[in-house]
Amino acid sequence: MYNFDKIIDRRGTASVKWDLRKTIFKREDVLPMWVADMDFETPDFIVNAIKERASHPVYGYSLMEDSYYNAFISFTKRRHNWEIKKEWMVFSPGIVTAVNAAIKAFTNEGDGVIVQPPVYFPFFNAVNNNKRKLLENQLIYIDNTYKFDFEDLREKAKEANMILLSSPHNPVCRCWNDDELKELGKICLENDVIIISDEIHADLILPDYKHRPLATLSDELAQVCITCMAPSKTFNVAGLFTSIIIIQNEKLREKYNNEMESISLVHANLFGMIAAEAGYSEGDYWLDELMDYVNTNFKLVDDFLKNEIPSIKMVKAEATYLAWLDFKETGLSDEKLHHKLINEAKLGLSPGNIFGKGGEGFMRMNLGTPKQYVEEALQQLKSVFV
Repeated sequence: MYNFDKIIDRRGTASVKWDLRKTIFKREDVLPMWVADMDFETPDFIVNAIKERASHPVYGYSLMEDSYYNAFISFTKRRHNWEIKKEWMVFSPGIVTAVNAAIKAFTNEGDGVIVQPPVYFPFFNAVNNNKRKLLENQLIYIDNTYKFDFEDLREKAKEANMILLSSPHNPVCRCWNDDELKELGKICLENDVIIISDEIHADLILPDYKHRPLATLSDELAQVCITCMAPSKTFNVAGLFTSIIIIQNEKLREKYNNEMESISLVHANLFGMIAAEAGYSEGDYWLDELMDYVNTNFKLVDDFLKNEIPSIKMVKAEATYLAWLDFKETGLSDEKLHHKLINEAKLGLSPGNIFGKGGEGFMRMNLGTPKQYVEEALQQLKSVFV
């Protein structure tokens, strides 16, 4: 029903991904596969909803209406079997904003905050910029996938007040299973560690896997968990800055809201709300087709690398549209690898070392893009690494 092969020219649209190539990569002829937004058309039901509202000539301060809340509540029940209450839902323009607000609201300067590298790099900034103590619980890379290091986590949790969890994990593509999440949750409960669960990729799950919102595992965990979700990755509307933060614990919710009010971040984007409501109301079929298409891109990359460029490996993918590629067998340093990809392969990828310890020798490739671009990228890799 939907044509994900269609090429959309995003140049000249103030696109970070495409129009900052000269700034980021020092040349404009790289194929950009770095920033985590998709090159697919925003689905028609969202575009039409925005057009309909835009036809009214006044774009004033706007309410979050019941239909907005109900759309998300119904979607989350359908997709994740989680029954959310309206009063648990609070606003943030973005999940990074929410993470920073939560750190300010629930910890003090000098408190320990755990991150699990290699991980989404704004986590590090959120801890360091707010003068908290960064505690790194590095993931274990084994058998072409990643696992939690629970032994190390037990030690780090003794001096921590909070953990920033990426679930599903960006960039290593893990969809954490129930047993893993329960063990992590058990350690946090035993040490009074608040969990910020970044679940922005919760809807982007590959076949044979199932996302479990951490807060659904037990009533105890629900009371210490702040869950961060958004339509931005799911429906490719990142530029509309609308995120949904779920906080069941009333006292924690009040603290979070007070922090947001202190900097007057309480008013939602009108068109972000319109987009979210339309996506959560009408987007199931589109989302299913999207993930089928993304899955074929993952398979394409994995098969091509195994057959044509065995020195590069794709880490097993379970979620997201972001392939995590292992270049360590090439023997190149991070600096030389980055230079070679840009100037010889003419590819703009995200260097693994920006994601912290364990990211050295890796690159993140965005596969939320038409197959044509993926095929071009693979041929450009082959021309340099074979």
